[in-house]
Amino acid sequence: MSSAGCLIVVSGLPGSGKTTAARKLQSERSGVRFCPDEWMAALDANLWNSELRARIEVLQWTVALDVLRAGGTAIIEWGTWGRDEREQLRAGAAAVGARTELLHLDVPVDTLWARIEQRGAEDPPMKRSDVVAMVEFMQTQAPDENERRAFDAVLQG
Repeated sequence: MSSAGCLIVVSGLPGSGKTTAARKLQSERSGVRFCPDEWMAALDANLWNSELRARIEVLQWTVALDVLRAGGTAIIEWGTWGRDEREQLRAGAAAVGARTELLHLDVPVDTLWARIEQRGAEDPPMKRSDVVAMVEFMQTQAPDENERRAFDAVLQG
């Protein structure tokens, strides 16, 4: 029986570079990347459909656990803004014997806004005030020392 794999949780706001970082990790670790935006786009679904997004994330997590049990690397690229969500993923992976790693991307508002405007993927478009509000929320939910210690490793972004 093979040992369980490794879960990498990529945490960050829209425009923080989650997809770029997750793709790099996918290549380096031969991992399976789980990005709900890509699945929703493949289904021609509205990216703001929160009910469908939640259902896709449940499905992705089910598959990610299978990857972990098989000894592979699963890369969760959901944003995971909240501590509770990151802890639920970490604990679920640990329960199947997987290693857990965290990559938290902390990017300034001006950079986030410039990237969001450049890609123009949001429909309806985001406003700068939305980005500022997200940054303020994320600051209250950023990984603290206790959370960082709970993961087997904290990666640098």
